[in-house]
Amino acid sequence: MTERIGLYPGTFDPCTLGHADIIRRGAKLVDRLIIGVTTNPSKNPMFTPEERMDMMKGEIARLGLTNVEIHGFDALLMKFAESQGASVIIRGLRAVADFEYEYQMAGMNQQINEGIETVFLMADISLQPIASKLVKEIAIYGGDIAPFVSPEVKTLVDERVETIGRKGDY
Repeated sequence: MTERIGLYPGTFDPCTLGHADIIRRGAKLVDRLIIGVTTNPSKNPMFTPEERMDMMKGEIARLGLTNVEIHGFDALLMKFAESQGASVIIRGLRAVADFEYEYQMAGMNQQINEGIETVFLMADISLQPIASKLVKEIAIYGGDIAPFVSPEVKTLVDERVETIGRKGDY
């Protein structure tokens, strides 16, 4: 029987509890789950790709998942998926707006390689509002991000915010 390889791509800047939930659940669906940490300069990353990969390694260790590995990539998603032997792309959905974007991406990806399926996992209801962009904004303006990220990621974000400086001080 062929090993079923899944790919969960993202910037993970930073990794949230929502990401961790999708990783935990996605790892149950495949024999091996690859977390593809990608670059996306338009998202104004707080962490370098290497720092995000290290962050993800820590989160995978915290979750105790043995069938998950981390790889960085800066290429077309489907080309990366092909190079890893993935047959499934796993994507998390939080809201209708996510679905519209992800639906379009899945259609384009299917045109590139119809042999790789996209599987959508709905975010846990308690985690639906969490977005990396909002976590960064809350942290930069001095808010508490503890409800949205693991303690380890909170420490990393807090340290980075101290380096770059907080905003909104009165």
